[in-house]
Amino acid sequence: MKLLKLFIALSTMATIAALQLDSYNENSDRQSGLSLSEIQEVASLRGVGRVLAQQNLIANLTCNKFPRICRLKTSPGPDCCNKKCVNVKKDRLNCGMCGYKCKYTEICCKGQCVNVSFDKRNCGGCKKKCKKGEFCVYGMCNYA
Repeated sequence: MKLLKLFIALSTMATIAALQLDSYNENSDRQSGLSLSEIQEVASLRGVGRVLAQQNLIANLTCNKFPRICRLKTSPGPDCCNKKCVNVKKDRLNCGMCGYKCKYTEICCKGQCVNVSFDKRNCGGCKKKCKKGEFCVYGMCNYA
């Protein structure tokens, strides 16, 4: 008789736990629709305890689930590539589009891979043009 009561109690607890887990999963699925203001509210750590203040809550949010996270001022860029916020106009590993890598000697300028050692329009860096008739060598105009 005691064994029967124990079995019923355990099965009841297992059923309750399964129902609570199911409702938790439904709530976590709804959280992906957070607005930008709600994300910034999470980022604001005023008035929270010492333990929570030490955690970086924004780092736990990925842009594949929260695409608006890339629009924050502290974000490295407005584009989401491989669960990371990047700027495809400047990022060597995602130049112009996600996953397009520049060669070792190139950098990303305006979403295009350029060799700043020899490019007249980007000599030594992005948007550094050589004067008319000059050429770019080793990142310097008219080096000789």
